[in-house]
Amino acid sequence: MTDEYNRSGPHRSEVRRVGQVKEVTSRSNPIIKDIKNLTDKKHREETSTFMAEGLKLVIDALELGWSIRTLVYAKAAKSKPLVEQVAAKTVAHGGLVLEVSEKVLSSVTRRDNPQMVVGIFEQRWKRLDDLKPSKDETFVALDRVRDPGNLGTIIRTADAAGASGVILVGDCTDPFSLETVRATMGSVFAMPVVKCSPDDFLAWQKRSGVSVVATHLAGAVDYRTVDYARKPVVILMGNEQSGLPDNLARAADRTVRIPQQGRADSLNLAVATAVMLFEARRHLLTLDEKK
Repeated sequence: MTDEYNRSGPHRSEVRRVGQVKEVTSRSNPIIKDIKNLTDKKHREETSTFMAEGLKLVIDALELGWSIRTLVYAKAAKSKPLVEQVAAKTVAHGGLVLEVSEKVLSSVTRRDNPQMVVGIFEQRWKRLDDLKPSKDETFVALDRVRDPGNLGTIIRTADAAGASGVILVGDCTDPFSLETVRATMGSVFAMPVVKCSPDDFLAWQKRSGVSVVATHLAGAVDYRTVDYARKPVVILMGNEQSGLPDNLARAADRTVRIPQQGRADSLNLAVATAVMLFEARRHLLTLDEKK
């Protein structure tokens, strides 16, 4: 963020200190403008930060050790015990706490009925070599995924299925966009995310010992007949419109198809990935009998 985050306040009419909290009343306040700029990918990359909307997401992130830069909450929420606890944790970690009006919060989230709490966090990326695949681990690799909703849903699904990470291959949408983070429902904080080039992915595939199972229109194998238990598995999914390019499809250990019967000629990427993930991990998933 800019140095506005370290100032006691650019204009007295816009910012007022209340203990460790800054009260902001203007949508044109420089701090608020800086936060609103996080809707732009370039600004997120320059600052290595992103926005998460909702008290649950903020609590999840803090519990998982993510670094919070700024907490923004609506004035109406300040007396809620959980909000007070999150504000105290933010201050303890050196972050800034802003108390704002609902109109200011709406301008930040670009929603008419915003969540009452927003957190600004430092981005966290893994490298391919940070991934050390072992037996019974499953990863999802996505080639040029472009839709934020699809990516967010896939990250959430990977978390639910017990996958060990999501690998973004090539020019993918930003997992830290506000739309994607919303769609993950907090799973972006629990799921390791890697971004890499196709060449780097192929080189990692060779040295890591994983079995890559790719969905492809030319796949002749039913996805349910593959043995997913022998090696760590990477489920490789193609772009929403064009599918997998030939170089990635040829490098896969197996290319499979999901049988379909109705008039639809394809599945949504997030749905197809969910089908593949839960089949790949079916031998590992059991119901908790205590529930």
